[in-house]
Amino acid sequence: MQKRASAVIDRVLSVHRTYKKLTAFSADLLLCILSVIVSFSLRLGEWSIFTSYIYTTALIAVSIWAPVFISMGTYQTIFRFAGAGTLRIIGLSTLIYTVPFAVICMVYTLPSVPRTIGILQPILFFLFLCMSRILVRYILVDLLRQKSFSGEIRRVLIYGAGSSGQQLAVSLRTEPGFQIIGFVDDDKRLNSQSLDGIRVYYSGRLPELVKLHNVTDIILAMPRNTKAKNKQIVESLEELAVHVRTLPAMSELVDGRITADVLREINVEDLLGRDPVPPNELLLGKTIVGKTVLVTGAGGSIGSELCKQIMLLRPRRLILVEMAEYSLYRIEQDLIELQRNNPTAAEVEIKVELANVSDCQVVSRMFKRWQPDTVFHAAAYKHVPLVEHNPLGGMRNNIFGTYFCAQEAEAAGVQHFILISTDKAVRPTNVMGATKRVCELILQALASNKTATRFTMVRFGNVLGSSGSVVPRFEQQISMGGPVTLTDKNVTRYFMTIPEAAQLVIQAGAMAQGGEVYVLDMGKSVRIVDLARTMIRLSGLTVRDENNEDGDIEIVEVGLRPGEKLYEELLIGDNPEPTIHRRIFRAREHFIPKPELERALESLAENLREGDADHSLRILRELVPEYQGKEASSEIAS
Repeated sequence: MQKRASAVIDRVLSVHRTYKKLTAFSADLLLCILSVIVSFSLRLGEWSIFTSYIYTTALIAVSIWAPVFISMGTYQTIFRFAGAGTLRIIGLSTLIYTVPFAVICMVYTLPSVPRTIGILQPILFFLFLCMSRILVRYILVDLLRQKSFSGEIRRVLIYGAGSSGQQLAVSLRTEPGFQIIGFVDDDKRLNSQSLDGIRVYYSGRLPELVKLHNVTDIILAMPRNTKAKNKQIVESLEELAVHVRTLPAMSELVDGRITADVLREINVEDLLGRDPVPPNELLLGKTIVGKTVLVTGAGGSIGSELCKQIMLLRPRRLILVEMAEYSLYRIEQDLIELQRNNPTAAEVEIKVELANVSDCQVVSRMFKRWQPDTVFHAAAYKHVPLVEHNPLGGMRNNIFGTYFCAQEAEAAGVQHFILISTDKAVRPTNVMGATKRVCELILQALASNKTATRFTMVRFGNVLGSSGSVVPRFEQQISMGGPVTLTDKNVTRYFMTIPEAAQLVIQAGAMAQGGEVYVLDMGKSVRIVDLARTMIRLSGLTVRDENNEDGDIEIVEVGLRPGEKLYEELLIGDNPEPTIHRRIFRAREHFIPKPELERALESLAENLREGDADHSLRILRELVPEYQGKEASSEIAS
């Protein structure tokens, strides 16, 4: 029976749209004539069909109905999505149709035609049309579609009884795998009301409703909500064993139509992301508009987002520097696609450089060739355990990649050089953080020499969704049934979305006078174990622990990896100074004079060439006294 019902539905839905319209038009033609016959029968008290006055009235009705309903777009709607909107269109079309028909019947009058037919027939016609739509929808959706479905029925509460929630309800009714239990809303006045036959409940009753109706899913249908409001709602749902999904923001709903297809999982950005602060347009454009901009590490998480935002600020030329071939190809294609879809970026000249910035000769040729005005230096090895096991490669790439780029930038007369730094450079416990602190020292030393190039650093924490981030790893582990592994249950981290970080980096770079360390406001630190629990619960699963041995996903501690610490800091000193942007702070920190730093770097370069890890790490500890890493082992790679 299920297969037969499914075959019938597929056959009906596969018919070409033109034939469906013709079928609907023909059915309404018959209903128009039928409404004329029934209206005469009701008015005269006898059933009569074969009379000249019925023929005449039917002809007049059809000649008015056809142009009115076609021009009103009545046959552009899809029957299986019929709802309040469809009935509104039919009602308006019928009202327009009624005016000329009633005038002919009641003012001019027709022989043997009672005046009341001018009102009775349109009323009957409207009722017949509504019944036909409801009947077709019931047969296709509520009857055949549900019978054809053999999977698990998801019992859904829609959080938000506004227009978005109502559109979603109309769409979900056509999906066989969903059963709508009701709407949930924060407005107490809507409690026990009904919308299109679906009951509305006050959100305070959610735990009771989930248990009473065996709810499996809650869908947030409030695309205009702020992130702070969504976070508050999601946190209130965490203890309920339900799968939580949401609609995207209104800006992402391109055609404005809300269907089941646009539903997405609640992601970590919905919980940790902040509502954006309007950017300072003068700061955004100061170092970019009409200039040649060079971005190193252009294929990385931050570098690629920087490139996309820079493109929209209308530079004259954008140079993409990246040593990973596929990453460079991908960002180039992304920017070309951005140009196709955005006239603002269409005139920007894109150039690609497949280059390793730790090669001084390559860097020298590159800067001489392009003579950039602004440089964003994002190229770096950043994966803490990998750099910890490969300190020579980490020092060579991070420290000397920065040193060569900064030197050549000064020689080429670059106006602004912005280093993308990290919170791990503050009192580092790992090689990666220590190398990034040396990068900062290099720029501070160069800036102290009254150079024309404004060297500055922007320091921030983890970005959501970056390569190697904990978030995608947790998502993968949850999808595979667990366990979710974390280093220590006391670990905390700062998080920021990639777009927000890139935008703030651009604005911070524009404020630079030379030598400053800019620190981004990362918000509150997050306990990684709390993040893991939240991600598990939002997937509709439960945490398995000593309090719930029948849970779905276990959280397992595996111990801190080499070089990791429990928490990150953003400042070496205290009292950061505010700037004109409320999420960017300025710090002045100690640095090493240029002659002394250059002598240390010459010695470090020689030890790196010889592959001497012990002496290289000793120099690193001398440059960054806060870093007290362990001695090199025989397992260290070069």
